[in-house]
Amino acid sequence: MKKAKKNNTVIIAGSILAVIVFACVFCRFFMTKDPTYMDLKNCNISPNKEFFFGTDTMGRDIFSMILYGGRISLFIGLISTVLSTTIAVIYGSFSGIAPEWIDELMMRFTEILLSIPSILLIVFLQALAGKNSVVAITIVIGLTSWMNIAKMVRTEVRQLRESEYLIAAKCMGGSFWHILRVHLLPNFVSSIMFMVVMNIRSAIIAESTLSFLGIGLPMEIISWGSMLSLSEKALMTNSWWIILIPGIVLVITLLCITELGESLRKNVNQKEGNL
Repeated sequence: MKKAKKNNTVIIAGSILAVIVFACVFCRFFMTKDPTYMDLKNCNISPNKEFFFGTDTMGRDIFSMILYGGRISLFIGLISTVLSTTIAVIYGSFSGIAPEWIDELMMRFTEILLSIPSILLIVFLQALAGKNSVVAITIVIGLTSWMNIAKMVRTEVRQLRESEYLIAAKCMGGSFWHILRVHLLPNFVSSIMFMVVMNIRSAIIAESTLSFLGIGLPMEIISWGSMLSLSEKALMTNSWWIILIPGIVLVITLLCITELGESLRKNVNQKEGNL
């Protein structure tokens, strides 16, 4: 009974997330207004038949902004996760098969980075980059979110390094890239999938946090985070819909991603327990 209930929860979360992603990707078919158009005659309009979710302090339609801005937030989440996962797999795999002293140095470096709050690393790298573009923030988030996955990969590789097929591949002159692609990656990819999914969530949160603090994307680039950066003006004008509705959409998306990640983790743990 409990298992059926959990499966239903995962299906519901996956369905909601699929609808959100579909609506954002194909937003041009669903938008009722131009999300970038500033209709100064209709500033701070509450939700109504014309403006489903109301307008912001600059007269932009919030419904269209949520769909349009979702593409940016999801892009940052996905691409930064691809970057961080690539770094983690290469770094963790090399550390796992390297001699003990190299492995020790690499893991100490990883732990030093983990001891620094990620938001500080992001702000530091962003300051070095000197840009607040979508690509720059995506790269910065990707460069600061690979450490936990790398430690997991390293642990898995350490368990596989003495396997007969891996030793045979080394004796036959197999390169690091060949061993990683053919022998290592297929064996640990399922173990890190839940962390990869959770990294997407973390990347979206990071972008939203930066924009909320006023150091993320500029206001003219619409994302869920940049919409939340209008919270101060929304509170000053009692325009609750400006902050509440985008916040609800963001929270629902994050909860759905979290549910899918937890489901993957439980499936992996269950498979390992059956072995």
